[in-house]
Amino acid sequence: MKAVVLVALIVGLALANQRLAQIAEEVNAMQTTWTAGINSRFTDKDLSYIKGQLGALKGGKKLPLKKITPANDIPAEFDPSTKWPECPSLKEIRDQSECGSCWAFGAAEAATDRLCIHTKGANQKPISTQDLLTCCGFMCGMGCNGGYPSGAWDFMNTDGLVTGNEYQNNQWCSPYFDDKCEHHTTGKYRPCGATKATPKCNTTCANGATYKNDKIFFEEGYSIDDDEESLQTELMTNGPLEVAFTVYEDFMTYKSGVYQHVTGSPLGGHAVKMVGWGVENGKKYWMIANSWNEDWGFNGYFKILRGVDECGIESEGIGALPRL
Repeated sequence: MKAVVLVALIVGLALANQRLAQIAEEVNAMQTTWTAGINSRFTDKDLSYIKGQLGALKGGKKLPLKKITPANDIPAEFDPSTKWPECPSLKEIRDQSECGSCWAFGAAEAATDRLCIHTKGANQKPISTQDLLTCCGFMCGMGCNGGYPSGAWDFMNTDGLVTGNEYQNNQWCSPYFDDKCEHHTTGKYRPCGATKATPKCNTTCANGATYKNDKIFFEEGYSIDDDEESLQTELMTNGPLEVAFTVYEDFMTYKSGVYQHVTGSPLGGHAVKMVGWGVENGKKYWMIANSWNEDWGFNGYFKILRGVDECGIESEGIGALPRL
């Protein structure tokens, strides 16, 4: 019986790798706006595992729509780290590791940036993904099995979040439960394993602080109209946003360039941090920070076509302002 299961697993991995290789070849043959390849993160994983690395669920609390008057001076390119150099978190790439917690990462990362921006660099404390992942409960969804981005921002308003950053970083209250990992046998991180269960909520701080006193709160969350200039105005005024989009098979082969879906089936929803925009070879793009560590894409980032709601990227923008 074990031999049968092992053979089925090997066949499944081979078919998944073959499928992705075919997609990469097809994308590159089309000479579209981006370059494909087989990402080392996924070379030894089947499609069910890849789906587990997503995690943005449809539904959740509907946040109020923020009406934005587009700015008159929107630049052709925008890099938030240039406008707010006092905020190092704007260049940070985290890793959700073996957990479908992208919904929590996109929220905690954008919240960290916004806290720094709106205190003019005075408060550079990282917002804990771990606290959000483990303590939000059903309001946010199913933890490592996926969650609602809107629920994350609602929880930051009602319950607040403590500080926290990467695995075993006990400088802060609640570090992430899992360390960065490579989904292959070589690299600077350990190989990733199977998707893990959601840890229990822990209200004891690793750095000895009082959990309740370490909480940071945000005002009521809001959504942004799926209008390019409204999103740009919000980004250049208040900082990065959490966005969600539909991931197709071809996205898993992304290497560089301005991504747009050209082939493959949908795999699920993924939440990420939208940080800026630009133009490459005449194609407008959004700059996005992913949560699959800096080995993925180009240094952990990817570009996606701007102005056409590619894969729904412009219809899921949400954020909030820190409660100062």
